Amino acid sequence: MTKRATNFNAGPSAIPLPALEYAQKEFLDFEGSGMSVMEHSHRGKLYEAAHNEAIALLRELMSIPENYDVLFMQGGARAQFALLPMNLISEGQSADYVVTGSWSEQAIKEANRVAKARAAASSEDNGVYRRIPKQSELDLDASARYLHITSNNTIFGTQFQSFPDAGTTPLIADMSSDILSRPIDVSKFGVIYAGAQKNLGPSGVTLVIIRKDLVENGRTDIAQIFQYGAHAKANSLLNTPPTFAIYMLRNVLRWIKELGGVKALDKRNREKAKLLYDTIEKHDGFYRNTIEADSRSLMNVVFNLPNEELEKKFVAEATEANMIGLKGHRSVGGIRASIYNAVSIENVQTLCAFMNAFAKR
Repeated sequence: MTKRATNFNAGPSAIPLPALEYAQKEFLDFEGSGMSVMEHSHRGKLYEAAHNEAIALLRELMSIPENYDVLFMQGGARAQFALLPMNLISEGQSADYVVTGSWSEQAIKEANRVAKARAAASSEDNGVYRRIPKQSELDLDASARYLHITSNNTIFGTQFQSFPDAGTTPLIADMSSDILSRPIDVSKFGVIYAGAQKNLGPSGVTLVIIRKDLVENGRTDIAQIFQYGAHAKANSLLNTPPTFAIYMLRNVLRWIKELGGVKALDKRNREKAKLLYDTIEKHDGFYRNTIEADSRSLMNVVFNLPNEELEKKFVAEATEANMIGLKGHRSVGGIRASIYNAVSIENVQTLCAFMNAFAKR
C-alpha cells in the first residue's frame, strides 16, 4: 500500500485507518451479500441494520437522552443554516446568534433570508475573531426561539470551552468541527448538528440531534423534505440517504467505542493540542498564535510565521515530508493544523519535530 499521508486537512479530513480498512475488506461484498453497501436498497434489512447501529452508537457514545431524535440529513451544515429557522421560527418571531467567525456569520445571514435573526454578541475585531464572547457580553432576547452558536471555528481557531447559559431558550450548536471530540451534556441543547467530514466520517451526511418537542412543534407549512418531523418519522429514510457515508460513519463510531469512547478521545485531543501549542510558544515569536488562551481551539491550531514567504516555504517543505493540509484558510492565510479525532498523537509529534527543525534552519 502507498504510504499514507499525515493528514492535517480541515475537511474533508482524516478518517481512522481501521474504519477505512474495514470498508476496504468488505467493499465488494457487504455482509456476505455479494454486493457493495452502495448497491443495497436503503430499505433492505442489511443496510437498515448498519443505519440503526450508527444511531445506537451515537446514542451510546454521546449519552443522548430518549427525548431526542437522531437524524441523518444532507446538504451539510449550510443546509441547516436555513432549515433551523425554516422549521423553528414562525412569523413575528426571531432567533439570537453568537457570531464568532465565518461560519456563524453565514448562519445568521442565511437565517435572515428565510426568517428573522439578530446578533446577540460578536467577537469580531477589524475582521478578525480572536476570542469567544463571555456570558456577560451576551445580549439575549428572552422571547428568542433559540440561541445559536458555532462551537468551534475552523478558520480562526477558536472554540467554546464552556457553553452559554440561554435560560429557557433552546441552545443550538453547529458542532461540525468538534463533535465527539470531548464529552458534552446533550440535554443542555435543543439541537446539535454537524457535517460528518471532520470528526464523524466522509462528506455527504449531516448529523442532527434534536429535542422531540422542537420536532413536534416545528412548522408543517414548508415542503415535507425540509421538515425535521418528516425525517424523524421516517427514521431518516424519507428519501434515499447517503448510504455509504452513513455506513462509514458507523465504522468510525465503532473505532471510537473500541478506543475507549469520548473520554478517551478528549484526553488524547488535549494532549495533541498541548504538544502543538507548546511548540508554538517555545520559539520566541517565530511561530505566533494570537488567539486568547481561554478561547484556543483543540481541533484547529492556527499560527503565523514572520512573513508570507516563510509560510509558503513551511507548507512546501511540510508537503515534501508528506504532511498535507497545513496551509491556512484562503481568507486569513498563515498555517492551520487541523488535529481532529483521527489525527494521532504520533502525527502531531511528527509535525512538532518538523516545526522545531524548520525554526532552527
